[in-house]
Amino acid sequence: MAAITSNNLQNVYYERKTGTAKPCYICRKPTTTVLATLKTEDFLYTCDGHLTDTASPISTPPPAAVSGPTAEDIKKVISDYHQREARKDKQKEEKNDDKDKDKEKDKDKEQKDDKDKSRFTTSNIPTTSTATPQASTHRKFELHRHIFEMRKNELRRKEQGNKAKEVSKGLPQVPRTAF
Repeated sequence: MAAITSNNLQNVYYERKTGTAKPCYICRKPTTTVLATLKTEDFLYTCDGHLTDTASPISTPPPAAVSGPTAEDIKKVISDYHQREARKDKQKEEKNDDKDKDKEKDKDKEQKDDKDKSRFTTSNIPTTSTATPQASTHRKFELHRHIFEMRKNELRRKEQGNKAKEVSKGLPQVPRTAF
């Protein structure tokens, strides 16, 4: 398993809740809200006030644009489609005026039945809400560049301390007796 280095750390933190309260990284008040990286390489406790305050050193990235079609767009496309189909049907009816009237009545009944069936099937389409997936995900935050650098420096110091301990294990001990 490769050790996580401070150089690989990304400035993307997700809000999580914990069971025990610890001091806030900024103001030292007890809080249960934690900002952690995706793989929990780094984490820091922060107050809810710091997360909602626009002047705080913790900011949210701008929301991404909605890429999917909205319900209004879908309804508009469906209504346009029905209008085009109605125009096509009228053109067919004008061409079929030369044919027998009995055949026209049968076709009109079938077309009306088909239209009624299509109207019922399109009205029963369940609408999906795009807000529900966003509500289930953790909120995303970004630290101010100075605070992020402080976090990276702390991780770097911890890594250097761990490396020093590993290296010192192989060295002989200092003699403790007098000369």
